Amino acid sequence: MEQGFTTIHWCLVMVIKYGVISTDALIEDLLRWKTLYVAGRLQKPVKILAQNENVKLQEALTSNLKSAVTAAFLMLPESFSEEDLYMKIAGLSYCGDFRMLIGEDKSKVMNIVKPNMIHFQKLYSHILQDSPQVIYKHQLGKLEIDKSPEGQFAQLMALPSTLQQKITSLKDSPGKNRDVEEILLQVAHDPDCRFVVHQGISRIVGLSSLIQSAKTTLTAGMKKSLIYSMKKMYKMSKGWFRKS
Repeated sequence: MEQGFTTIHWCLVMVIKYGVISTDALIEDLLRWKTLYVAGRLQKPVKILAQNENVKLQEALTSNLKSAVTAAFLMLPESFSEEDLYMKIAGLSYCGDFRMLIGEDKSKVMNIVKPNMIHFQKLYSHILQDSPQVIYKHQLGKLEIDKSPEGQFAQLMALPSTLQQKITSLKDSPGKNRDVEEILLQVAHDPDCRFVVHQGISRIVGLSSLIQSAKTTLTAGMKKSLIYSMKKMYKMSKGWFRKS
């Protein structure tokens, strides 16, 4: 089975975009955020057509949601709304995606979150209630998190390994090869911690988006991909006009 395969299927009544991935590759992306391509999609509410009883997969799905919350915490201020949190989570997989600059509606994240607040709450409420680092005022839709260096260090240490590696590569001086824990402790004390985390995610997504776009062109063909891209551009322009 393909480890990562995306294409656009055309039939008489609609266009279907689908992907094929092995269970092992899926679990790896959910746990490590190697590409954040599939993991990013599964950080948003989705409809599961057939439930897989694979225990490792179920654990990986939960781990991915917890990682999304942790990454969002690191990029948010001390106090924020539930909507702010879900906007940040929904936007993780678009950080550094070149398609957001040239072919996507800039209000895409907002359009995902606002109509689906109830579904986001259902997906994440138990994680927020169980988190020791957040005060979750569910009735008010407000949250407060620990932004101390100690709190941020604990969050950085809980991030997926690929993101930790990207962050350390940003902060480690050439030739020093310092320990990951040492670098993350430095980042935890950095006033720009949230921006460093954002840069780390952007490095993962930037490369992944280029690779997936190339795969789509190869599997769907140049003509179909061009038509698909033109429709994306049209949707983006509609978003601009709504704002003006």
